[in-house]
Formats: sequence, structure tokens, C-alpha cells
Amino acid sequence: MKKVFVVLTMLLGVSFVNAQAYEGKDDSKFQIGANFQENGTGIVVTYDYGLGENFSIGATSSYVLGVEESIDASFDNRFDLKARFNANLGSVMQLPSNVDVYPGLNLGLKNFGGHLGTRYFFSDGFGLFAEVSVPFAKYKTDDLTLAEELHNQFVFSLGATFNL
Repeated sequence: MKKVFVVLTMLLGVSFVNAQAYEGKDDSKFQIGANFQENGTGIVVTYDYGLGENFSIGATSSYVLGVEESIDASFDNRFDLKARFNANLGSVMQLPSNVDVYPGLNLGLKNFGGHLGTRYFFSDGFGLFAEVSVPFAKYKTDDLTLAEELHNQFVFSLGATFNL
């Protein structure tokens, strides 16, 4: 059993050396995970494409699956789609090549906001991400119902990230 553990440790160590969190121009990332917000939890899917050494554009979509029963949330309240811009700062901050930190802006169906995320790659193709998102300006300025608050509040996302 000790030998198996040692071999696995060595293999994972070699994969850490080759992992790249952000490679610059033409880099593609796909992320899928769970999002957590007040009154609901759901699924989030993100795609980012590198345009330069430290910036990327992309899109993110999320759907709130678990909404409290007392909230009458229709499809348009549960669904959101956003265009996004990231500043990939892992190399600027002199982090290991398998780690990236990316603040950014997003423009969606519900609001204009910002996000801050991090990616950690275990191998060249697979890693984990964590991201927080917050609206800066909501399109609807009246008092929002609880259903309209979905995607219009602080959101935390966590999941898997893949190099494409």
C-alpha cells in the first residue's frame, strides 16, 4: 500500500509541474459547478477565451434549480446569461503556473456586475475553481421580489474547470 501511495504522489507531483492555469492568447477554459445564493442554489457553466497575455472574454450561464417553495420563480427569474471580461493575474502576481486569479466585469440579462475568481489546476486539463459575483447596477431599480432577487445578489460558485 505504501508503494502505491508513493507512486501516486510522484505522478500527481509531475502533473502539477505541467498544469497551466492560464496560458494567454487562444487559451480556452470551460467551467461547470454549483452556485449558491440566498433563497436558491443552482448550476453555473462558464467559457473563457484568451485574447491576450493577461485578459480573456467569455460567457456564463446559470440556472437556479433549488428555490424555496414560498418563492414563485418562473424560468426567466431562474435563468441568467452574461458576457464577461477577465483580467488573468496569476502571472502578474507571480503565482505558480497552475494557479490563476481573475477579477472581471460581467454584463448580463439581469444586471451589470463584477466577479472575482480563482482556478487551481491539478493536471494539464483538470482543476477546481471558486468565484464570487456581485451586481453593481440592477436593470430593475424598483423593489425586487424574492424571485427577481435571484441572480441580483451576492453569488458564490464552486466547481470543476477544464482546459479545452
